[in-house]
Amino acid sequence: MKDALERSSRHLQKGMFMKFIDKLQRKFGRYAIPNLTMYIIILYAAGYILELFQPSFLSYLTLEPALILKGQIWRLVTWLLIPPGSLDIFTLIMLAVYYSLGTTLERTWGTFRYNLYIFTGVLSTLIGAFIVYAIFAAQGVQVMMGTTFNTYYVSLSIFLAFAVSYPNMQMLLYFIIPIKIKWLALLDGIYILYAFIRSDWVNRVVIIASLFNFLLFFLGGLQYWRVSPSEIRRKQRFKKQVNMGSHSHTGKKNQVTKHKCAICGRTELDGDDLEFRFCSKCDGNYEYCQDHLFTHEHVHKK
Repeated sequence: MKDALERSSRHLQKGMFMKFIDKLQRKFGRYAIPNLTMYIIILYAAGYILELFQPSFLSYLTLEPALILKGQIWRLVTWLLIPPGSLDIFTLIMLAVYYSLGTTLERTWGTFRYNLYIFTGVLSTLIGAFIVYAIFAAQGVQVMMGTTFNTYYVSLSIFLAFAVSYPNMQMLLYFIIPIKIKWLALLDGIYILYAFIRSDWVNRVVIIASLFNFLLFFLGGLQYWRVSPSEIRRKQRFKKQVNMGSHSHTGKKNQVTKHKCAICGRTELDGDDLEFRFCSKCDGNYEYCQDHLFTHEHVHKK
C-alpha cells in the first residue's frame, strides 16, 4: 500500500511538472535560442582568446556579487566567457564532444526544453554565488569569488544529461577503448561525490548550485527527459492516434504539407516549434520530427 501511494505521488508530481513545462513552452517557446550549444562554444572561444592576449582582463568578467551590487552588472553575464579549463588539445576535443552532445539533446528534447535546462543551470549558479556572498557578508567578511563560480559544472551537466538520456551509447575512450557513456557518467558522479565530501561548504554550494538543473530534472524523481524505448513507443502510438483524430476533425488532412514525421505523423501544421529532419541512416526518404529523429529504429530494406 505504501509503495502504491509513493508511485502515485511520483506520477502526480511528474504530471504537474510536465504540465508546467508545457505551459512555459506555449508562453515563451518562441523566445528559445536555436543551436544554443554553438553559442556556448563561441563564448568559450572568446574567453580563450582573451586568456591568451589579455589575461588580466578576465578579472573584469568574473562572477563577483560584491561588485555586481556596486554597479558592475555586466558580471551577471560576462562570467559565461570564463572558459572551464586551460586551453590544450584535450580541451579542444572536449569542446567538440560537448557541441555534439548538446546539439543532439536539443534535437531530442526540442529547442525550448534544452534552453530551459541550460539556463536553469546558469540561473542556479548565479543564485549560489549570491548565497555565498550573503553568508560571508552577514559575518562581516568581504569576499571576492574570483573564478570559484564558473561554467565547468554547467558544461558537465550537458554530459550527464546526455548519459541519462542515452545510457547505452558507446564512446571511444582515448579514441581507442569503446565504453558505454553511462559508465563514464558514473565515474564523473563518483568524482563529484568525492569532491563534495572533501570540499569546504563554499565549494559544496558551488557544486549543488551549478548542477541544480541536473538534480532537478533527473534526480528529483521527475526524470522528464529520460529516453525510455517502451515509453517512446507508447507515446508514439498515442500521438499518432491523437493526430489522426485531430486531422479528421479540423480538416488539416486535406491541406498540403511539406513535412511529416514517419513515426507520429505530425506535420508543420501541428506546431510552429516543430522541426523536421531526414535520417541519413534509414534506407529511403524517411523524415522525423525532433522528438523522434534520434529515438526511432532505423529502417533497413532487406
